[in-house]
Amino acid sequence: MNKTRLAKAKRLVVKVGSALVTNNGAGLDLGAIDDWARQIAVLRAQGKEVVLVSSGAIACGMQRLGWRKRPKSGHELQAAAAVGQMGLVQVYEGAFAKHGLHTAQILLTHDDLADRKRYLNARSTLTTLLGLGVVPIINENDTVVTDEIKFGDNDTLGALVANLIEADALIILTDQVGLFTADPRKDPEATLIREATAGDDSLEGMAGGAGSSIGKGGMITKVIAAKRAAMSGAHTAIASGRETDAIIRLASGEAVGTLLVSQTQPLAARKQWLADHLQLTGRLLLDAGAVNALKAGKSLLPIGVVAAEGDFERGAAVACIAPGGAEVARGLSNYGSGEARLIARKSTAEIENLLGYVDEPEIIHRDNLILLG
Repeated sequence: MNKTRLAKAKRLVVKVGSALVTNNGAGLDLGAIDDWARQIAVLRAQGKEVVLVSSGAIACGMQRLGWRKRPKSGHELQAAAAVGQMGLVQVYEGAFAKHGLHTAQILLTHDDLADRKRYLNARSTLTTLLGLGVVPIINENDTVVTDEIKFGDNDTLGALVANLIEADALIILTDQVGLFTADPRKDPEATLIREATAGDDSLEGMAGGAGSSIGKGGMITKVIAAKRAAMSGAHTAIASGRETDAIIRLASGEAVGTLLVSQTQPLAARKQWLADHLQLTGRLLLDAGAVNALKAGKSLLPIGVVAAEGDFERGAAVACIAPGGAEVARGLSNYGSGEARLIARKSTAEIENLLGYVDEPEIIHRDNLILLG
C-alpha cells in the first residue's frame, strides 16, 4: 500500500464537527467522543502530538436547555455556548482520563490571534502543553465572540491552529466521507476525490454550501481551510468521523476520504501571522508602480500610496489594494492612518517636513509584508 504524506506527520490538528459531536443535534455522542480519545491516545503512544479542535458547544447547550431550533439572537447563542462548553469539557476530560491523558481547555477569538503578543502567547502555551503530553482541546470562545472577532466556523479555526503551532497535518472529521466532484446528495454521478492540491480553485466550485443545520460550515469551509493550512505546509485530510479508526488510519498514511496536499513552501512565522488575519483595520490604495514594486520584493514607499482608508494605528495590519480593487498584499504599517494620509504620494525625503519626524523611510517594510495570490 502506498502511504500518504500524513504518515510522516508528527504534529497533527484534529477537528471534529458539530454534527459528529452531538450526533446531529441529539445530544453529546459519548461513544464517539470516547472513541476519538482512544484513537488519539494511540497516536500519543506513537510519539505524535495532537491538538483537538472541537465544535459542539452551542449545539450541546441547546440540547441541555431543551431548545430544538438554533436561536438567532446573539445573546441566546452565547448563553447556549456557555452552558454547552461545561458539558463538552466534562466529557472530554473523562474520555481522555480513561487512557491516562490530561486535557487542557483553550478558548480563542480572532482577536487573540490578530494581536501579535497574544498570538505568540497562544503558540507558547500550546507548544508547552504538547511538550507535557497534554491534549489541548480548542474551541472558539462563543461566549464573548461578536461578528467582528469571530472565525466564522471551526474549520477556519482548525486551519489557523495548524498554522499557529506549525502542524504537519490537519484532519477534518465530518459526517461526509470526503470531498466529491459534486454534491452526492443531488448528483448520482458525483465521485469521491481521493487526492488533490490544496488551493486548487476548481475545488471550491465542487464544494457547494453548508451541510447541516447543526453547525456553521459545509464542504466549502473545509476546502478553504485546507488552502489556509497549506500556507504553513500542512496537508489536510477530510474524512468521515464515523469511519472505523479514521484518525489512526489517516495518521498511519492510509488513504481515507480526501487528502488535499500542500504544495507551498511554509511561510516565515511573522508572515504566516499576517496571512491569517481575517479582518484588517485599514486599507492602503496603491498605484500600479507600487504594486509592481511589491511584486518585485521591495518595500512600500509613501509615494506609491494613493490614499489610506480606515482608522488604524502604527503597527496595525493593513491591506494593500491594487488600482483594480484587488488585495495584492498585506503588512504592518509603520505609520497610523492620519500620518499615512499626510505622506501619501510624497517622497521619502519629504516625510520629516510633513510630520516633523521620520519613523521609517517606508510605510511597510518588505520583511513585514506578504504578497497574496
